[in-house]
Amino acid sequence: ELGQFNTVGQMLKRMCHEYGIVLRMLKNCGKPEFSTFSQMLYGSSKDVFHEGGPSITQLGSLMGSAIKRIHKHELLEEEPRNISAEKAVKLLQSKMAKHFHDTKKDLRVFISDGIVSDAAAGADYIKVRKDALFNKRDLKLLEVHEGLVHIGTTLNGQLQPYCTFLSKGPPSSTVTQEGLAVLMEVLTMTSFPARIRKLSNRIRAIELAEDGASFLDVYQFFIENGYSEDQSYNATTRVYRGSLPHLGPFTKDLAYSKGFVMVYNFMQLCVKKGELNLVPLLFCGKSKLEDIRDIHQLVQEGVIKKPKYLPPQIRDLSAISAWMCFASFINLLNSEKIESDYDSLFNT
Repeated sequence: ELGQFNTVGQMLKRMCHEYGIVLRMLKNCGKPEFSTFSQMLYGSSKDVFHEGGPSITQLGSLMGSAIKRIHKHELLEEEPRNISAEKAVKLLQSKMAKHFHDTKKDLRVFISDGIVSDAAAGADYIKVRKDALFNKRDLKLLEVHEGLVHIGTTLNGQLQPYCTFLSKGPPSSTVTQEGLAVLMEVLTMTSFPARIRKLSNRIRAIELAEDGASFLDVYQFFIENGYSEDQSYNATTRVYRGSLPHLGPFTKDLAYSKGFVMVYNFMQLCVKKGELNLVPLLFCGKSKLEDIRDIHQLVQEGVIKKPKYLPPQIRDLSAISAWMCFASFINLLNSEKIESDYDSLFNT
């Protein structure tokens, strides 16, 4: 009824097309085609950020080399993980009740033994793996990543008067939504070196699998990078979920780092161009960065509502704006020249 030239109609048409590819991917679980469809939906480690620019693989390598120098520093030692899943559920439930106290939804946090990650968010819940252990920093990260971003955008999508489909996250929104969640981890001072190390290793693991590495090869990669046998097995399982040990990866985990770069660049340009009003629109629902112009138009027309639930750093963009003003200039500097100029300050 909307027609193929209507903005909302075009969004719905794209979503239907994507879910068609999802069905084809699921139909090919355990076959070589599975990984190909995964790359169609989530990209490849060989993808570049712009023509002639660095690839996702290069991003992972740069992150990895930087983090290797600092992750074992005594000032950055991780707290012991001694918070059980049962206690984590209670603590996270309290945080969700605080952030979304006025929602009519019954937001739940519960234990699950059927997930690969330590925790995951759904439309109105966070599930925690039964045998997972956490520290306070882990729980703060889950509060921000799964709660403020993933549940927040779901609730904002459900509150839409017409475009309720924004409460559902098709694959094209995954890069933006996961990138937004990782960026919020950084902006809330919640992220930590081991987290960045995990994201960079996921890129490297997917790259290895795309280049023909087997499950055992990728498992050995994690072992060599200091992970325990259980951690290495779980991390490798993420790479090959839906596939087989020798048929290529499921590439969704590229979305976290790739999306971070894309959303960060977008926010920086919003400051540079004086379009700060566009930043909160990323939270209208499970949106795609490329749809922001259309979403802005639909907000002005009253078809889409502005988001109700926003992290404090997005509700008040003062600090982000100040940071991005400096970042615009810092990007112009030559990092090699800076390193040379500051070299005398280090005992190396």
